Formats: sequence, C-alpha cells, structure tokens
Amino acid sequence: MSRAPHRVVVIAPSPVSMFNLAIPEMLFGKVEVDGGQGYEVVVCTPDPGPVATTGGLALHIDRDLDAVGGADTVVVAGTGHHYVPDPRTIHAVREAAAAGKRVTSICSGAFVLAEAGLLDGRSATTYWQLADELRDRYPSLDLQGDVLYVQDGQVLTSSGYAAGIDMCLHMIRTDYGAAVANEVARLSLVAPVRPGGQTQFTQTPLPPERGTACADTRGWAMRHLDRPLTLTDLARHAGVSVRTLTRRFHAESGVSPLQWLLHQRVERAKELLETTTLPMDQVARSCGLGTADSLRAHLVRRTGLTPSAYRAQYTRLGTGPTEVTSSVA
Repeated sequence: MSRAPHRVVVIAPSPVSMFNLAIPEMLFGKVEVDGGQGYEVVVCTPDPGPVATTGGLALHIDRDLDAVGGADTVVVAGTGHHYVPDPRTIHAVREAAAAGKRVTSICSGAFVLAEAGLLDGRSATTYWQLADELRDRYPSLDLQGDVLYVQDGQVLTSSGYAAGIDMCLHMIRTDYGAAVANEVARLSLVAPVRPGGQTQFTQTPLPPERGTACADTRGWAMRHLDRPLTLTDLARHAGVSVRTLTRRFHAESGVSPLQWLLHQRVERAKELLETTTLPMDQVARSCGLGTADSLRAHLVRRTGLTPSAYRAQYTRLGTGPTEVTSSVA
C-alpha cells in the first residue's frame, strides 16, 4: 500500500503575499513518489472568507486554523512587511511545534514563530529589510541575516520571496531525496536545491548565482564531474587566468570554484545513490570524489548519513544493476 501524502498546512495572514502563498503549492504540488502524490497542501487562515493580499486583491480561503491540527508541516506565509501576528495563529503554531510538527516560515512569517517562542535560542532568518526589527524585538534568537534559509531542529525560517522556494526544495529533499527535489526544480524552472550541512544542525545554502560570465564553465564542469578538474582546467575552459576565474566565480556564485565543485560532486553522488544500485566506489568515481572512503566522509559531513544509510532511506529503485555513462566532451 502507498503511504498517505505528507500534509502541508499553509497559514495565510492578512494581508498575505500572494507569491509567498503560491510557493508551497507550486513546489509541493509537483512531487510524485512511486506513482502517488507526495504532499497534500491545505491553506488556512484565522478568519475564513475573503483575505486581503499585499497586491490589493482578495483571496477566498475556506479553511480555519483547525486545519493545523492535521498537519505534518506548517508553513506560515508572510506579508513582505511589518505586521502584528494574530494571537490565534501564534497559539496554533505553538501547539503544532509542541506536537512535534515541522514548523516553518517564509519572509515576515518568522515574527509569528518568534512570538510563539519557537525561535528562542535558535538560529533564524527573515527578509533582510525586517532583520533588524526581528533581532531587536526578540534578542534571544540568533539572527542569520545574510542567508536564504536556516534550519534549526524542527524549525525552519527563510528570508524574503524566492528564498521560500529554496527552503521548500530543501524540505522536499529531506523528505524524499535529492533526485525528487531536483526533478521538482526542473519542472518549476527554478535553480536546483542548495542544501547546507547536516540535517540536525543549522543549515546554510549556497548563495544564489548572480551572473553569467562563468555560466558556460559551470555547465561544462557539471558535465565532467567524473574528471579530476582543477582550477587550471576551469580557467582554461573560461579563457581567463586562475585569478580572474576565482574573482568572477565568487562574484557570481558566492563561493570559490573548488567549493562550488565539491558541492556539485556531493549532489551528484546523492542522485546516484538514490537512482542507481552502483557500488560505492563506482559512485565515488562517477561524481569525481575518487574513493568510497572520500564519498563517505563528504556525505556524512553534509547529511549525517553514510552512503549506505542514505541509499536505504532515499532509494526509489528495486534491485538490479544500473549503468552510468561517463560524460564526454
């Protein structure tokens, strides 16, 4: 029997950002696992009926906060600007967290989580224009003002607008694996998930790419991850010096070329573990990590799981060998 879909309940404040509200449905609604629906998305609000939006329109939302009781994950949408959280919403998210639910926020939704006491002693983030206010009002939280999203235990917060996409993709990856999350990203025409470190600790994603000068070289490197690429190789492909490549790469991606390359190798390894039955040493060679020991060290550092444990948790395959064709120039 297929398992029931993971239930995501989105709480809409008034006024609500329509973009914030659309993100969970857009991403979670595209998840299919073993031929079935991966998530069920429900939208609710303290006062059902017409709900104002920041764009001047009104949305009709039928469900009230009782829907939160049946959630596996709660997402508090934001407004994009300062607002006073509804006490009923604060109570609902506090009860959800006490019941062990995953509780998250997009943009100014972090103020609801903070008012409910869920961010006390935790790392968190919000939209950069509201960061100082969040820090001043709730000094017991550890504000990470320069990241896209943060996970601290069962609580996740994201900064403004498109950062909610990164956070939702991260949750999909946590629930169903990198291959499923990357497929959702492709279907949604957004950048692949940018995860951080181990799942039980604060997670900081790769920054968004902000330029195109090195885009061809990044694409070329992605097609040749099985090769022992060096800075010289990347600079030669880009037609610039190593120093120029490093400067441009960091300006566009926020990290050094080799940090970016290692991140992509680990992501490729995770996809191979999920979608093939290749031996560990072949997975390591195919993604450029070299040896099974190296694969294990990097995967444990990033996910907290050994390669075997990661495969057991996220595989979508039965048995039988699967071949991988190496990239060609």
